[in-house]
Amino acid sequence: MKTFSKRALLRASVAPAILGASLIATAAIAQDAPQAAEAEAGDTIIVTGSLIKNPNLARSTPVTATTADQIELKQNNTAEEILREIPGIVPSIGSAVNNGNGGASFVNLRGLGSNRNIVLIDGNRLVPAELNGRFDLNNIPLALIDRVDVLTGGASTTYGADAISGVVNFVTKSDFAGLEANIANQLTEEADGHYVRADVTLGANFDDGRGNVVFSVGYQQSDPVYQGDRPFSAFSIDSFTGANGGSGTSTPSRFTNVNTTGADSITTGCGLDGQPACNAVQGNRQVTAAGGAFRGTSAFDAYNFNPFNIFQTPFERFNMYGAGRYEVSDAVEVYSRGIFSKNTVSTIIAPSGAFGISVVVPLSNPYLTAAQRNAFCAFDTTPGVGYTARFSPAECAAAATATSPTDPNYRTVTTTLSRRATELGPRISDFTTTFFDYRIGARGGITDSIDWDLSGSYGESENVQTQQGYWLNSRVRQALLATNTATCLTDTNGCVPLNVFGPDGSITAAQNAYLTANSQVTTKTSLAQVKGTVSGDFGVASPFGTDSLAFALGGEYRKYGASQESDLLSQSGDLGGAGGAAPNIDGGYDVYEAYGEIILPLVQDKPFFQDLTLEAGIRYSDYSVDGGSGYNTTTWKVAGNWTPVDGIKFRGNYSRAVRAPNIAELFAPVNTTLTNLDSDPCAGVAPTQNANLAAVCIAQGATAAQLGSIINDPAGQVNSTGGGNLALGPEKSNSWGLGVSLQPAALPGFSLTVDYYNIKITGAITNPTPDDVISACFDNITAASASDAACTGIRRDPSTGALFGEAAVVGGLPQTLSNLGKLATDGIDVQLNYQKDVGFAKWALSANGNWTNSSTFQATPTSVNRECVGLYSVNCASIQPKLSWSVRNTLSFESVDLSLLWRYIDGVKYEDGDAFVGTLNGKEVDFNRIPAEHYFDLTSRFHVSDEVTLTMTVQNLLDNQPKVVGNTIGSTSYNSGNVYPSTYDALGRRYTVAAKLRF
Repeated sequence: MKTFSKRALLRASVAPAILGASLIATAAIAQDAPQAAEAEAGDTIIVTGSLIKNPNLARSTPVTATTADQIELKQNNTAEEILREIPGIVPSIGSAVNNGNGGASFVNLRGLGSNRNIVLIDGNRLVPAELNGRFDLNNIPLALIDRVDVLTGGASTTYGADAISGVVNFVTKSDFAGLEANIANQLTEEADGHYVRADVTLGANFDDGRGNVVFSVGYQQSDPVYQGDRPFSAFSIDSFTGANGGSGTSTPSRFTNVNTTGADSITTGCGLDGQPACNAVQGNRQVTAAGGAFRGTSAFDAYNFNPFNIFQTPFERFNMYGAGRYEVSDAVEVYSRGIFSKNTVSTIIAPSGAFGISVVVPLSNPYLTAAQRNAFCAFDTTPGVGYTARFSPAECAAAATATSPTDPNYRTVTTTLSRRATELGPRISDFTTTFFDYRIGARGGITDSIDWDLSGSYGESENVQTQQGYWLNSRVRQALLATNTATCLTDTNGCVPLNVFGPDGSITAAQNAYLTANSQVTTKTSLAQVKGTVSGDFGVASPFGTDSLAFALGGEYRKYGASQESDLLSQSGDLGGAGGAAPNIDGGYDVYEAYGEIILPLVQDKPFFQDLTLEAGIRYSDYSVDGGSGYNTTTWKVAGNWTPVDGIKFRGNYSRAVRAPNIAELFAPVNTTLTNLDSDPCAGVAPTQNANLAAVCIAQGATAAQLGSIINDPAGQVNSTGGGNLALGPEKSNSWGLGVSLQPAALPGFSLTVDYYNIKITGAITNPTPDDVISACFDNITAASASDAACTGIRRDPSTGALFGEAAVVGGLPQTLSNLGKLATDGIDVQLNYQKDVGFAKWALSANGNWTNSSTFQATPTSVNRECVGLYSVNCASIQPKLSWSVRNTLSFESVDLSLLWRYIDGVKYEDGDAFVGTLNGKEVDFNRIPAEHYFDLTSRFHVSDEVTLTMTVQNLLDNQPKVVGNTIGSTSYNSGNVYPSTYDALGRRYTVAAKLRF
């Protein structure tokens, strides 16, 4: 960052000492920007993508900028909303993500992953929010943002590891003086989703312009938008049948090991010529709606969880930002910046319960009816070879009155229970994040053309997740071990016997009070940095050029620390429906770096060579990992641009970048959580007709008796086991780009840039997709498959044979991390701007477009090299369209601006092509395709006076509704409410009114 003062450029009186210190110290600081080269003297000018401070030198790497004016017209409430709608950026975790949102918002450049880019403020890193090293966009102070720069491609040479796909740089307003107050109020057409934002910024210059201070405070608050309040999402829809879907953890309860007929259960070796008829009379059965008995078949009423889920997460934030600078002498300027934010994000999902947990039930349980008891007793223990009841009628009758475990007639049954706690209410996770990041530094001049900059910073982020409304699995088990309605057999913790055998509503408030407890998980991160640069020019130019060779040299030190501290409930995975345990994690690493960069104007002001400039940069990094081995990396770049004549410029770049593994990838212990899968090959009747397939299913933990009755999870979720790996090394990336920029003199006010990018990552830190794991085992089933590690690594629930169930019992799909992955993407970005006075108004046109040719992902050499552009599925999580653009037309009158924004998203289709096609609610639907979408936003801005501006915006002007594709076709984080709410507007038309006061 360079300050061009109204006074003389900072001189060199302390140059020798500072030069030595800065070379020993460190810095990867984004410098002064060409976009702002015409700023008034005194402004601090930021360049994205270079360490060199000269704002007049042309750069070869394209940058997409979103200005404060565009943000004001759009009335975005968060930084994530701004980025989500930029063509070429793939939606990541944000306000539209409910189940899967950890209380933070991230950005995903080029679809290469939200962990492969860096978010900066004024060219500086800030402390990440979580163990994956990602910065939380909720901490960006929007009131002070002057513009947002997005740089594509490997930027590791300039900014260090993580910048494989690029950087997002939020540039703040420099030398702000005066008072500015903003307030905005937003509401949807359905009168929900209320959003309010207010900011006050104060700034002043002092001591004849030698110093400036600025301070800003802000507040934001948003209300939830429930999926039950939109007709397209009120009921969960199965993506493959078109029927109402939902969760198998339903109400009334479902139990395994039930036989309602007392007949032989025949599910294998049956149904074909010469075989006996199949007779699936036992297995998983739901309690009847009235209670008291079991249904006669495996059919059940899936639980509709949609109404509880939300399209807009409730959010509240307080933030403060302060910055100051002061020229202590003509040679030295000191500066400082501090950011503080406290925000709470609440995620709300359907009620907790017993999600397929194994329980033991005494046959003398007081809530067990005679019909239910008899169905448990009648379970066939020798299916297919004659009928043998678990307990005889006499044993069953005697056990009904045996209330003590010491009674010789006392009997229990082991069963898997699935019961939704509808009487309790929703699960709520409040994520409260407290964030601060402080920076202090000094800068000055060594000579009139060489500057130094030395700074240090420290930041911490603490995220406390408080989980409410969860049953505890251990207490469910304890409460079912009861033989009277007043006390449990183990009568600790104030145990209250539990009635899960009755209809919906059978669970009392006292029972729920015993079953529930709040739990906390605290995630802490820290980042300490010291950096220093020396940059400028030597006063020496090429024989054919006029501008001098420019350079930057520097060093940097960063130390990362992160931990996850869970209470015993979260560590044990005891919370019903929490998606697995939250183990304790603690780790860190540090890195020393040295780097350099040059820009050499070779030829200037010559025929066909108005400018020919070369750039080069290199960075060496030395990593030390706590408890692991270190490693060294070298990144570099070369680039150039050629302006043959005024108005046209060609540019190109090539870079070698790296990404070091983050703390989660290194230190997370092996753990079982949830992933998504639409079809289990062992589900249904297929294993009963194929001996090799049956052998595989049994080798994975199913029993022969379960074959034919294994089901797919109605919610499309299965268990997944994976963890970190200290042996992981850095990823490597090669990226290159070619572009052209046009600014013809014959068309004043017009500019057009077209840039091709190509990014390839090898040694990528990845885990296989769910379909990769399934394909590795099931694509070519043979007699040997039952002993193949690709098959035996998949683990099933021993009580149901399914891939879902209690995390402590069911490993599900192995999805381990390795450096065996490959990612690649390429495409074209287009930016067009045109301004013209049309007489009655001034017309401004700005357009950004992206065409993505390809985006492929291969987790291991034996995995599918999967293309995800234009596709959606459980493997291609967040939608990346082939073509997208954003076009804004603005007419500016004397005191009024009218602006129309048109956003286009190309059509996409389902990866496998076998989703539901048919009639739904009287309409023909095809869940295999989402057609192209056009969104329009209309803004009117009134300049009431020099001090007052009123802005009114209608977003989603035509009230477009998202295309319904069902709830089980993609990743839970992005496929929610039967739609893809991070890509397509699920809120509907909404209105924003904002006021700005300036003094």
